Amino acid sequence: MTSVFQARGVSVSFGGVRAVAGVDLEIQAGELVGLIGPNGAGKTTFIDAVTGFVRHEGTVELDGSSLDGLPPHARAQRGLARTWQTVELFDDLTVRENLTVAAKGGRVSPRGMPSRGLRGLARWRADDIGPGGASVDEDLELLDLKSAADAMPSELTQAERKRAGIGRALVARPKLLLLDEPGAGLDVRQSRELGELLPGIARTGMAVLLVDHDMGLVLSVCDRVVVLDAGAVIAQGTAAEIRNDGRVIAAYLGHGGNGGNGTAETTTGASS
Repeated sequence: MTSVFQARGVSVSFGGVRAVAGVDLEIQAGELVGLIGPNGAGKTTFIDAVTGFVRHEGTVELDGSSLDGLPPHARAQRGLARTWQTVELFDDLTVRENLTVAAKGGRVSPRGMPSRGLRGLARWRADDIGPGGASVDEDLELLDLKSAADAMPSELTQAERKRAGIGRALVARPKLLLLDEPGAGLDVRQSRELGELLPGIARTGMAVLLVDHDMGLVLSVCDRVVVLDAGAVIAQGTAAEIRNDGRVIAAYLGHGGNGGNGTAETTTGASS
């Protein structure tokens, strides 16, 4: 596999608080990597840093090119795409139109332009091709949204809204897709169904970083798992290695994790 993403010594401080402390992370093409840790471990802050939303120390490279000093939109143009914990969709565009706007009109925020100005962007055929050569309909199928393609956001379940948010990032065909808490707000069945879909994204050759508090989700689907605690990497390895790593167990036990089963496989709270 080819290395797509490299972070070296990434650190973020807010005042005197070190939220991320010298994190190194490398992700290969087609690899699905999980990033987990107790509440306040720095997971979302790390995503914010590498996507340019907070200032950081250290270096970030995508496909061999430095992203250092670039603003978020320039990093997105280089091939970084992310989702947010709160899903934002254009409420008066269908699911298919939401994805088509993202594919044809760039990474436009629902807050960034009146949807009447985007209606024209959405008037392509359903099989129009996005930047990476895949069609919107292919992505709808990949995310199990074909049956909801013509639905309005108000008609979607929470699980469908989450998948539509992933779809808006996916259609840009980024080199690295960063998923921030896609399982938040989902029940056990919905989380399992989401987990069944995520490896399909990696199989397209895209690198994927999954951040989620649902460790059952992360440990069941990821090729490799990296664990943060107090902003620093304390362990990385396969799901089996992470489940039985004493440092990981201690970190979760020390933050109110479930110690009853003697493993690190637990679901934590909502703060990253």
